[in-house]
Amino acid sequence: MKSAVKISWGERCFAVFNYCFFIIMGCTTLLPFVNLIAKSMSSEEAVISGNVGLLPVGIQFETYKYVLQDSMFLSSLKTSVLLTIIGTTLSLTLTTLTAYPLSKVRLRGRKWILLMFVFTMLFSGGLIPTYLLMQNLNLVNTLGVLFLPAMVNVFNMLIIKNYFEGLPDSLEESAKLDGAGNIRILIHIMLPLSLPVMATIALFFAVAFWNDFFAAMIYITNPELKPLQLYLKELIVSSSGDFLKNNVDAAINMTPQSIQASSILLATLPILLVYPFLQKYFVKGVLVGSVKG
Repeated sequence: MKSAVKISWGERCFAVFNYCFFIIMGCTTLLPFVNLIAKSMSSEEAVISGNVGLLPVGIQFETYKYVLQDSMFLSSLKTSVLLTIIGTTLSLTLTTLTAYPLSKVRLRGRKWILLMFVFTMLFSGGLIPTYLLMQNLNLVNTLGVLFLPAMVNVFNMLIIKNYFEGLPDSLEESAKLDGAGNIRILIHIMLPLSLPVMATIALFFAVAFWNDFFAAMIYITNPELKPLQLYLKELIVSSSGDFLKNNVDAAINMTPQSIQASSILLATLPILLVYPFLQKYFVKGVLVGSVKG
């Protein structure tokens, strides 16, 4: 029997260093989040005095109750959920329909079409012309302005295109011999085989739409259409007295800092719940879709 491979002293030191380094980096990213949780659950006196670290002091849940009863928070949450669902569905559909024909070498003018798409990644019309275009299209202060301009993401389209190019051509040829058309091949053959990259790109789109506040800050002035991230932005930058001005009783055992922390955590929770279901496809989808260029 062959003896086990011996690990040198240098390799052991390197492994220990890697473990320590990544543990430290992991804690660095988690500690602010833990501190946020502690602040959202701590009493008014503890937050004001700065005694809250990684554990809550004087546990209370009134801040969560206050935030969940806030009509503006609920309205913004509804807008963000609708935006994420509609935007992700339409963007993934149109991006896939764009990537599939561009993955075929037989497509006439394929290189020039790809060049036009890549050109938009490097250059744009600018913020003011884009705003004037949205205004002329009567999209300002509508939900559509938050997802229609982002229907086809070129970077995500290239990843899907590269994934399609990696699938065997014999599958499509066999399907055509059986009388299948291009749409049927895409739906019944290509998409089931492309589940990893589709889940990855769907996660990309969902996170982008959920976290986007800049487009809403530019195009949305109607409070009922403001997404959750814009609500949080205004919540954080507004003065301390604005938080509790509509609820005198809420001032008991609560601070603006704890309300900010509770709002941020509640806004982060939905997207965190989605990620575990798509995590197993994430790495495989990105790596396979990025091999070919």
